[in-house]
Amino acid sequence: MSVPLPRAAPLTGYALFAAMLAAAGLPIYLHAPKFYADTYGVSLTALGAVLFGLRLIDVVQDPGLGWLAARLRRHLRVAVPVAAAVMAGGMLGLFSLAPPIAPLAWFALMLMLVFSAFSFLTICFYAQGVTNAAGLGGHIRLARWREAGALLGICGAAAAPVLLPGGYAAFALAFVGLALVATVAQRTEWRASPVPHTGFAPVLRDPVARRLLLIAGLNAAPVAVSSTLFLFFVADRLEAPGTEGPLLILFFLSAAAGAPLWGMLAERRGARPTLMAGMALSIAAFALVPLLGPGDVAGFALICAVSGIALGADMTLLPALFAARMARVAPGAAPGWGLWAFVTKFTLALAALVLLPVLDAAGFVPGATSPAGALTLLSLLYAALPCLLKAAALGLLALTDPEDMS
Repeated sequence: MSVPLPRAAPLTGYALFAAMLAAAGLPIYLHAPKFYADTYGVSLTALGAVLFGLRLIDVVQDPGLGWLAARLRRHLRVAVPVAAAVMAGGMLGLFSLAPPIAPLAWFALMLMLVFSAFSFLTICFYAQGVTNAAGLGGHIRLARWREAGALLGICGAAAAPVLLPGGYAAFALAFVGLALVATVAQRTEWRASPVPHTGFAPVLRDPVARRLLLIAGLNAAPVAVSSTLFLFFVADRLEAPGTEGPLLILFFLSAAAGAPLWGMLAERRGARPTLMAGMALSIAAFALVPLLGPGDVAGFALICAVSGIALGADMTLLPALFAARMARVAPGAAPGWGLWAFVTKFTLALAALVLLPVLDAAGFVPGATSPAGALTLLSLLYAALPCLLKAAALGLLALTDPEDMS
């Protein structure tokens, strides 16, 4: 007996939900450490240690949440709104409420709520995409809408504290509104997979799935590094405080504009070669960053635009390749996306743990006069290290058999 295809639904709901998730993901690493360092005087080393500790919890939590999402697959229309409410509450506590306890402890508690809900929702959302993709025009078409929405969400969240009159508190309130709209827009799309829950074994047994997970981790590392150091680089290396918001908007709008173009190119030329071209473009653009110095804002803006366009390929095509593989080897999908969430987010934690203490030890002080060597180290960590990591991911993808990506 054949299983009926899911109803074709407006893709705007997927874009909105992706925007909500993205707003609570990468921008947290941009804003939260700086906000707590500037507002409450918490040290960068302490913040980096907390971020890494929270991500260590994900070693168990993300795969466990993948298992939970699979077990709750018949109750997602209740579980998803609850998780969205928890995430919104965590954002309000993080940015809108004065800590009722020690700021570092409050930072850790609120981030725990945000990260746990974010993980669960991301796993459910991407797994649902595997289930519904056939009725939405395929994995790449769904990824074009989904990742374009995510990039716009990142863009808005990255710039909101700078542009909104209420700063970080207004950003948190705006996020609550977005969470409500996105949850309502996506409410009809949560349906159980027709395939029973099979656990992690099919994913871990498959060599191509394992290779894609490794590529995902390597490919997320450059974004983790640059995201952790972006605000410090602009304010202290370029000596251009106040330009962070416009530069972030330029970067993520370029990525959002590039995402559908990379998707259309992949539908014609294939996802793997298109993704490789985008990764190579990213390396070429970012390799110029260490040459920049104080006042080189125009040059950095051009690099932001080009590297943003290249990021659109990463965010659209790599998840689409993994989704297509999950449809073949683990159609239930949720455990696979639990592993995906772990490897990609672990790199963000590792970046915070390693980079912030290294800069601290080198004498770097945000917003103050730092030694020349510390500023040079900031440039090398911000740009040269991501290029090396991206090159490793590109090399691994190049060594993957194209037939396995079809």
